[in-house]
Amino acid sequence: MAYYRRLRDLREDHDLTQDQLVKILGIHKTTYTNYEQGKREIPFALVIRLAKFYNVSIDFIADLIPAPKKLESKT
Repeated sequence: MAYYRRLRDLREDHDLTQDQLVKILGIHKTTYTNYEQGKREIPFALVIRLAKFYNVSIDFIADLIPAPKKLESKT
């Protein structure tokens, strides 16, 4: 599975539409749609924001591991 499919799966798993997510992220819908479709490379800073938002590790978003790992707190 390509990483961009993970973006869609995570969004859908959290019962969010693209419209809802782009409002949260403050970006244009076309831009985000291009990320989900693999037409445009997603900036690393946005990957970090999404990892924090979904509480999953970056390596899961990048499709390097098969199952999500929750982020560990920095305390």
